Amino acid sequence: QVQLVESGGGLVQAGGSLLLSCAASGSIGSINNMGWYRQVPGNQRELVADITRGDSTNYADSVKGRFTISRDNAKNMVYLQMNTLKPEDTGVYYCAAGEAGKPYDYWGQGTQVTVSS
Repeated sequence: QVQLVESGGGLVQAGGSLLLSCAASGSIGSINNMGWYRQVPGNQRELVADITRGDSTNYADSVKGRFTISRDNAKNMVYLQMNTLKPEDTGVYYCAAGEAGKPYDYWGQGTQVTVSS
């Protein structure tokens, strides 16, 4: 089992920045991919960004140029730096982890991000 704990959410004005962090623990040896998803009420959870163990990254079009995902394999951490935030970035952000080529198996509890206009 893998445990994921997010931190860093909060309330910020449009144009501001937030840094989300996710700490992974447990049986992490098989984990290759880590990512951040966002969910708003009434909508499906959507991918924001993900990163492989080799630091290959992928971003949703809506966040390209504003968000940066990174990871520290030595510390078992993944980060999401969010800049130039917009009200539509509001949602619950979930950290996810999984093996290469497979759907994400492990999820954090989520952290709320609210961007006011």
